[in-house]
Formats: sequence, structure tokens, C-alpha cells
Amino acid sequence: MRHPRHLIFVGLLVAIIVLFSGCNQQVGEPVIINGIEVPPVPTLDAESVSEGGLLYQQYCAGCHGSELEGAPDWKIRLPDGSFPSPPHDSSGHTWHHPDNVLMNIIAKGGDPVNGGTMPGFGEQLTEAEMVSILDFFKSKWGKEEREFQWWVSAQGR
Repeated sequence: MRHPRHLIFVGLLVAIIVLFSGCNQQVGEPVIINGIEVPPVPTLDAESVSEGGLLYQQYCAGCHGSELEGAPDWKIRLPDGSFPSPPHDSSGHTWHHPDNVLMNIIAKGGDPVNGGTMPGFGEQLTEAEMVSILDFFKSKWGKEEREFQWWVSAQGR
């Protein structure tokens, strides 16, 4: 009799692990802004954040700074009408934009009409690599910035 109970226990344990293994994607409370609720902020994948940090140093840090700090006076137009590279930490405006806009900027570059001079990296980076870079940014933002950015991203889904 001990053998069947043991198998049932192991089977239930495996089922519980499988069931909850995907549940760590979102933890916490829903995000509610202006009365509009979205699911909880997804948990960032540590591997993706780590890869994003390496890719950021390779492709982005030369302009945006090794600590995501951006160029000094990044809000003031340069003589040619363009803007210096903005920060990607909480002091910048990156977190104001949804994921799809940020992915488009990484892939296609900054909008010259709005003073952007950033080149596109869609030929050098895969979509997964671009997501990793965004995950790296997100890992450096404060709680409020992270929740707001998730909220604006979830609105477009």
C-alpha cells in the first residue's frame, strides 16, 4: 500500500510544480492607474537581464552611458536640432513609453523629425536580444517607473 500512495504523492507534487512553474511571470497586485487595471507587473527573467546588460554595454553604452545615465543636458537641443542621447534609468523618459515603441526605436532608430539621431539595430540584434536590452533597462527602474511602463505597455495588448 505504501508504494501507490508514494506514487500519488509524487504525481501530485509534479503536477503542482508544473502548474505553478509558469505562475512566477506575474507577482503582486494588479496595477491601477486612472481607474484602469492591468495585471501585475511581470517578473523579469534574470538571464534575460544579464544578457541585456552585456548587449547594452556592446551596442548602447557608448552613447547612453555605461550606467544608463545618458548625455549631460539631454533635454536641450544641439546646434543641429538633434537631442543628445537620453538616459535609460529612472531619470529619463524611456519608462514613459510602451514596449512596442521602445522595440521600434531599438530596431529602426530615433525619429529624425523629433530630433532623434539614434541608428537602428534591427539588422544587428534579434528580437529576443532587443527584449533583453529592455529587460535590462527595466531592472534599473524604480517600482513606480516599472509599474507605469508596464501599465502603458499592457494597454496596447
